[in-house]
This record gives sequence, structure tokens and C-alpha cells, in this order.
Amino acid sequence: MHQMLPRLNPQASDFPAIRRARLDSLQVNLGYRCNQSCLHCHVNAGPTRDELMDADNIDVVLAFLRDSGVRRLDLTGGAPELNPHFRRLVREARALGVQVIDRCNLTILLEPGQEDLASFLAEQGVEIVASLPCYEQDNVDGQRGRGVFDASIAGLRRLNALGYGRHGSGLQLNLMYNPTGPILPPSQQGLEQDYKRELAARHGVVFNQLYSLANMPIQRFGSTLVSKGQFDAYMQLLRDAYQADNLPQVMCRSLVSVDWQGHVYDCDFNQMLGIPLASGPRRHLRELTAAELPGMPITVADHCYGCTAGQGSSCGGAFS
Repeated sequence: MHQMLPRLNPQASDFPAIRRARLDSLQVNLGYRCNQSCLHCHVNAGPTRDELMDADNIDVVLAFLRDSGVRRLDLTGGAPELNPHFRRLVREARALGVQVIDRCNLTILLEPGQEDLASFLAEQGVEIVASLPCYEQDNVDGQRGRGVFDASIAGLRRLNALGYGRHGSGLQLNLMYNPTGPILPPSQQGLEQDYKRELAARHGVVFNQLYSLANMPIQRFGSTLVSKGQFDAYMQLLRDAYQADNLPQVMCRSLVSVDWQGHVYDCDFNQMLGIPLASGPRRHLRELTAAELPGMPITVADHCYGCTAGQGSSCGGAFS
């Protein structure tokens, strides 16, 4: 696997300096184990990974939520549902009145032992952000593996049957799109209309919103770009598409990312690159308070152009 950090110029990047605002979201990576191995994955997740957050660090997350007043918990992975403590974390966070977001790959809903997962998520009122990189089968299977598209549609139908994505249900189902290659996402608004039309007509599937996310030139996707001789061209594409108006909206201003061992980073991408919070020694969540974050400088490198290129890109989709 090619090392991305030296290519992303963290010490001398010309990306604009930015600082944190108030903390709204705690994004927690529950581990790198996944039932898929996707080409675009910036986590290098897969079935053979054994890194999973333990019970002690789950308790630290819950304590931070209680003490900080942060009311949004964003769970990611890998497949976060494969962490054995996933359901306890969800239940206890919801009991605190915290909004929980599950970044779900859809196929996990059909895995052995997960037959009741969709019902659990609905009972807890968990918001689902489900990755589906295209409404065409060939594109999805090409990026994620044969059979993934059909399994994803089956997962969406299961969620729809529980009320997810349906008007008035209160169960939010959002889809996440990312390009299949080294290009920027098209207009999120237009693409959402296409997704809704095609998924409803072909498969009877409904959802609330579509989020578009640019592929980050790190880990598995970055290594693929290097192998194909496309890394420099993709970085230039991101630089050329930089929009200063997107800078105030980048997710790192209101979010911190926690890895499976409890260490804290400015964002999920910095986590994968091993760039610690505020360029200092690596810190654990138990050592952090929400009150100290506003005004803190955010550690940037050239991959940050991926969040500000074109219409912008974040865990909540495009900015414009």
C-alpha cells in the first residue's frame, strides 16, 4: 500500500488556515472490520481487519456525550454494526437524548446474525446514512463487489418496510454517493432527482436525501491513483476546483473524529493519515473537553482540497 502522507504535504501545504467553531458532532470509528472491501475506501476496511473499539472506550464515548452536551453521535467504520458493543452504545446514547447516525453499507442488514438489525435501528430512531455509489448495478458491483447492488436494494426495501425514507415516519434514510473514479461529483441536487426517479421506478425504493462525497486521495483510493499514475492529476483537479466559499462549512469546524482506540483527530481523513489534533501529541478522548475546542487551529494538508472543491464535500453531503 502506497504511503499517502508524504504526498499530501502536511508540513508545507498551502491550504488556508482554519479554526474550530463550537463542537456539534462526535464522529466515532468503531473499527475497521467490514463485510465489504470497496475500491474507494479511505479506511482500508475489510473482513480480515480485527481493529474494534473495546468496552472501555465505548464508556469513554458515553461519558464525553454526558459531560459535553454534544447531541449528535456519528458512527462509522468499517461496518460499525460489526462492533460487538454497537447496540449498547446506540441504546445508551439515545437514552441521553443524543441523535445517532449509523453510516451503513446496506448489505450488513442481510449478514448472518444481523437479521434484526434493521428493526433495532428503527426502534431506536437511528438516522441511517447508507452508501450506494450509483443506481446502476454494474457501477456498484464494479466498485464494491459482485452481488452488492442486489443486496443493497434488498436492504433498502427492508428499511422502507419499517418506515425508513417514508414521509411522516420520522425515520430518516439518506443515501451517500461517491464517484467511481478520479472525478468530482456532479450536482447533488440533480443527482438526487435521478436517484429518486430511478430507484422508485426500477425497485420501488424511496429515501429522504442524497449526499454526494468526493473521493479522498488517501489509503486504498489514493494508492489506486498512485498505481495508475493518476494521483498528481487528481490532486490538481481538486486544487483547481477550490471554492473559498466552502471553507466556513467544512465538517472539521464542528466535528471531532475518534478512532477505535479512543484517540481524537480533526476529521476522519486526518485519522486515517495519523495526523493528530491541533498538530500536537496524540490525545485520547478522555483528555478532551468540548469547551477547549472553539478557536483551536485545525491541522490541514493537501487532501483538504477534497472538501472544498466544486460544490464542497462533507459527511453531510455537498455545501451548495
